[in-house]
Amino acid sequence: MGVSSPPSPVSADGDADVGEAGIVREISERALAPSQPEAGEEDAVVLDFQEIGDHLYDGVYIADGHGRTLYVNRSYLRITGIDRSEVIGRNVAELVAEGLYTNAVTPEVLRSGKQVHSVGQSRRNGARMLITGNPIFGPDGEIKLVAVIEREITDLHQMQIELEASQEKIRAAEAEESLARREVEHLRNQVRSGELIGASASIRHVLETIRRIADFDVTVLVVGETGVGKEVVANELHAASRRADRPFVKINCAALPANLIEAELFGYERGAFTGAATQGRIGLFELADKGTILLDEIGDMPLELQSKLLRVLQDKKVTRIGGNRPKAVDVRIIAATNCDLRGAVRDGRFREDLFYRLNVLPIEIAPLRERPEDIALLARRFLEIHNRRCGKQVTLGREAFDLLAGYGWPGNVRELQNIVERLVLVSDPQAIIGRSQLAPLLDLDGVRADDVGATLKTRVEDLERFLIVEALDRHGSTRRAATALGIDQSTLVKKAKRLGLHIAK
Repeated sequence: MGVSSPPSPVSADGDADVGEAGIVREISERALAPSQPEAGEEDAVVLDFQEIGDHLYDGVYIADGHGRTLYVNRSYLRITGIDRSEVIGRNVAELVAEGLYTNAVTPEVLRSGKQVHSVGQSRRNGARMLITGNPIFGPDGEIKLVAVIEREITDLHQMQIELEASQEKIRAAEAEESLARREVEHLRNQVRSGELIGASASIRHVLETIRRIADFDVTVLVVGETGVGKEVVANELHAASRRADRPFVKINCAALPANLIEAELFGYERGAFTGAATQGRIGLFELADKGTILLDEIGDMPLELQSKLLRVLQDKKVTRIGGNRPKAVDVRIIAATNCDLRGAVRDGRFREDLFYRLNVLPIEIAPLRERPEDIALLARRFLEIHNRRCGKQVTLGREAFDLLAGYGWPGNVRELQNIVERLVLVSDPQAIIGRSQLAPLLDLDGVRADDVGATLKTRVEDLERFLIVEALDRHGSTRRAATALGIDQSTLVKKAKRLGLHIAK
């Protein structure tokens, strides 16, 4: 609604100076007044239109059949911020032209003779309103009045804005939650990517051992070279146990400085040492209560801390640094190492009593070079995982599988996974990996840094594998390859079988 100069009040018949009271009286008498009571009726109710209108919550605007403003109630004034003197007696077309009204419905009602809805806004105070105009017809079928109801929706509009803002926040939160779910799923896939896979007798034995002992809270010591999958075995043990839905806490004893391991494992009280958090800190054993804790690289634990770990294993209680009250913990302990703990005991680097506490049930994982039948299975599994992550369909050709089978794998399963991941990342979406792509990654033409410390037997076997695969690749048959190598065909086939190579005779 806009602003205009106050008009001169007029009566319904066009006489000046009748004023609002006369107009209201005219409406009541000529259009809206109830029928008069019959003679003799007592206590008849006479309706005061102005009083009724001023008690309505919604704004009321009434114009005659020519669009001349006859009446507005108090709510109309409240909603629009317009004074009666600005509109009474004035034609709605004039008011619209002056910009006092926006989206006025009265002209459209007069034109169409039908109910009209609109959403308007007062130019005076910015209030928004839902407007409904209705025609009132006389006996001759002509429109004699237009009754307009205005319901304020400013608060509703603000609520809608706030609702939309809240919905946007909800969508953002849902997006973050979705992202969090994807991240959790990614982490789960990472765990799954390390599933204990294999067809070799040694892996089948490990899986059977896990199945047998998972539900018993016996301490387990997992032994094996770096990269063979010791943490994977710990994951499988926890997942198969009755503690699977409880915390699984992992700590690498070799990755933390000696002065921090005790605080990480057992926690500390407030002010226990310089730099300690003011509120203290819970230790990993307490964090793993009712669950499982993995002490990886246990062979690198400082000797002075080993006695405290032994007490935890014996008493099932931990005492925080700076504290004097032991706290009971229910924790299943899995330890892992690539060290010879017996040799460390002999050398005085590992406590003998702790070794026997940990070595209740040892699980030894064979290196990958001793189970070549597992290489293809693992490679296909890693391909599946990394293809899914990268949205690709990279595959390995027969030459690539032969190279993988003929390689010594000093880095074990971890090295195989890293190589497959790198191949997927750098290859075209549907590439078929052959010898030319794989050989540089295995550095078959030189001595790898990882080979330092490998035994003479391992290096000889690696060289034999490489020479046989290269000869087969170059000459295409076992007979011609054997001739090129200066050995009998039967010797080549036997060597290939011993070295885990799958070739066609």
